[in-house]
Amino acid sequence: MSGPVTLPVATADDMRGLGIRLAGLLRPGDLLVLSGDLGAGKTTLTQGLGEGLKVRGPITSPTFVIARVHPSLGGGPALVHVDAYRLGGFAELDDLDLDASLPDSVTVVEWGEGLAENLSEERLEVVIIRGDTDTEERTVKVAGIGPRWAGLAEALG
Repeated sequence: MSGPVTLPVATADDMRGLGIRLAGLLRPGDLLVLSGDLGAGKTTLTQGLGEGLKVRGPITSPTFVIARVHPSLGGGPALVHVDAYRLGGFAELDDLDLDASLPDSVTVVEWGEGLAENLSEERLEVVIIRGDTDTEERTVKVAGIGPRWAGLAEALG
C-alpha cells in the first residue's frame, strides 16, 4: 500500500477535474471504493471519471437502481457505477455479480467501505471529507492498495 495522497478540492468543478485526472490512470479491471458523507461529492467525482473515460452518460447517483453500466464511447473500458448505500452486506453486493464485469471495466463503488474491498486485492480507496458547510471545499484522500498503485503519489503529485 502506498501512503494516501491528500488533495484539497475547492469546488464541484475541481472535483470533476480530479475525476478526469484519475481516469487518466485507470485501466480495465481497476476498482475504486468511494466513501464520504452524504453530499460529499462521490457522484461528482464519478462524473469526472466518466468524462475522462469517455463513457456514455449522464452519470447520476445509482441509489435506487444500485448499479449502472456506462459503456465506452471510444473503445476504452466501460464504467460500472455502484451505490452500496442500500445494500445489507457483502452477500448483497456479491449478488450483483460484479466480478463478472470487473476484469473488463472500471468499477466505482460508492458507500463501498467495509464491503467492496473483497472484490479486489488491488484498488483505490477514496475518502472525501467535507470542510466548512458554507463552502464547497473538500479534502480528498486517495490510497492505492496493492502493487498496481505503487506510483500513485507521483502520478497525482
